[in-house]
Amino acid sequence: MSLAQADAGRAVGGSERKMGRVLILAGSDSGGGAGVQADIKAVTMMGGFAATAITAITVQNTLGVHGVHPLPLEVITAQARAVLEDIGTDAVKTGMLGSVEVVETVAALLDEAKAPAVVDPVMVAKGGHPLLPDAAVEAVRRLMIPRAALLTPNTPEAEALTGLEVRDIDGQRRAGEALLKLGAQAVLMKGGHVDGPTVIDLLMTTDGETVLEAERIDTRHTHGTGCTLASACATGLALGRPLEVAAAEAWAYVGEAIRRAPGLGGGHGPLDHGWPVRG
Repeated sequence: MSLAQADAGRAVGGSERKMGRVLILAGSDSGGGAGVQADIKAVTMMGGFAATAITAITVQNTLGVHGVHPLPLEVITAQARAVLEDIGTDAVKTGMLGSVEVVETVAALLDEAKAPAVVDPVMVAKGGHPLLPDAAVEAVRRLMIPRAALLTPNTPEAEALTGLEVRDIDGQRRAGEALLKLGAQAVLMKGGHVDGPTVIDLLMTTDGETVLEAERIDTRHTHGTGCTLASACATGLALGRPLEVAAAEAWAYVGEAIRRAPGLGGGHGPLDHGWPVRG
């Protein structure tokens, strides 16, 4: 079945209610705080429909990553195509890719999806475990950044991708400009790793920037914040929101999820993704 036929079938038999479809290509987190588990929760809470193509299965909890088991490339591709050929997608979110070969595979799938892609260039887990080898960083720079409708790097990721030092908001801005020059349509430069009493994220496009700023929350329960933010942004785009609105709504959702973190585990604990249904 072609994508056009799938869309036609949905128009005949589906609901009239708009539900943004988000295809997630990322790794699984057995602890439920990050990876596709966080992605699915975030997409659902933001009003979208989440589908997945899992790139790797990780063995992890709040104390760290204890094992990484990549899936075969043909399985990653088959998962994504099964979704695209039947359900379709309005946006794509990428997370942990893990190798040059997976980056190449996912880049090709983004071309097939023909939907805006939110690229979270996951490189290191919250506990410090590397999730992307150095050899794959260049592949991300060359293949993923030019395909990103929105790139969402944290400070270490931005430094690795640009070679620039990021220690303050000026550094964030310089790195963001460099990433735009590499081909990203927009960059959300996250400032959680930058010292200071407030956290400043910069949403940057070639037309200008939007500053998102809030008081820093003193907590160790921040596992999965990057995955959650990127997926929430992707949902807004899938629902047809303007980029600035999608990013602001996602940012507010993640901030409250951090504030309401349930305190699970003995390490970097997860957020409360489900806070909107708890009031």
